[in-house]
This record gives sequence, C-alpha cells and structure tokens, in this order.
Amino acid sequence: MGETILYKSVSEYFNAQSEPTKVALLGLEECILSVEPNATILINYNIPAYALVENGKREQQIMIAGYKKHVGLYPHPTTMENFEPELTKYKRGKGSVQFPLNKPLPKGLIIRMIKYRKELLTK
Repeated sequence: MGETILYKSVSEYFNAQSEPTKVALLGLEECILSVEPNATILINYNIPAYALVENGKREQQIMIAGYKKHVGLYPHPTTMENFEPELTKYKRGKGSVQFPLNKPLPKGLIIRMIKYRKELLTK
C-alpha cells in the first residue's frame, strides 16, 4: 500500500486521477454546479465535497470520489431512498451510488438527485 495523499484542493484531487476517472468526476461536478452554481467547493474526508447551502456541514454536502473503475456520488441516504427505483442497475450503499466508467454518466438523473437534495435542505 502506498502512502495516502492528502489533497489540498479539488483540482489537485481531480488531477491525481486517471483520465477516464477525471472526466467522469468533472461530469459529476458539472451536474452539481448546474443545480447550485454557488456551491462551496471543498475537500472533506479527502474527497471533493460541494456544500449546497452556505457554510453547509457534511449533511448539507454532496460528495464525489474517483476510483479505478467507477466514480462515487454521495448525495445522502434520503436522496438514495427517493431515487431507489431508478438506481437498481447501479451498485449502491445507504448514501452512495457508483457509476461505472465504461458507461456514460446518467446526467439527467444525477441533476434530479441533486435538485431533490437541495430542495430538502432549503425547505
């Protein structure tokens, strides 16, 4: 096992990924910023995080991560539950979904998930 790199910025994180992973992460970021252009972009748990509300804590952030064969989207368990029927073909956890790099990102679905999460936070 190599040393864990501690990323100082999201661009540093993106640039450390393989090209297919970086492209997919940029696609996820584009979806998030299309819903919340003023999202605060930060590194949280050593992965990119986007606060959907001002000074948003972990619960109010959407996080993304890059891996060898997929990218992860961490929109929150409530969002995952709401979109469960549309996510059945993806590997997922309680608060996360994996999008394989060998298939196009379902951007429409991702944008709807982020909008849903933002609406819950701004009610």
